[in-house]
Amino acid sequence: MTVNFQYVNIDVSETLSALTTEKLEKLANKFEFLISAQVYFKHDEKDHETGKICNIELSLPGPRIFAKSNEKNYEMAMNETINDLTRQLKKRKEVYKTH
Repeated sequence: MTVNFQYVNIDVSETLSALTTEKLEKLANKFEFLISAQVYFKHDEKDHETGKICNIELSLPGPRIFAKSNEKNYEMAMNETINDLTRQLKKRKEVYKTH
């Protein structure tokens, strides 16, 4: 699975990219139909409490799956987003099993 990163209004973080890639690879091993992932890390300056945003869009057969989180730090946002994606992928896998 290919993973593309975009950092909006923040500096590029190699450790954050590596951690995210590792988690997405685990998802790809579990759900073999994944094709690619677009990962966006953004900083919202208006939101002082949280403002660390992680968007992930997964390409797979059928409609794409998207999840977004806004947390205190990027690691928490990434974990929350991947948890949301995992829930959506489990539902999608159930649909595939019925056919």
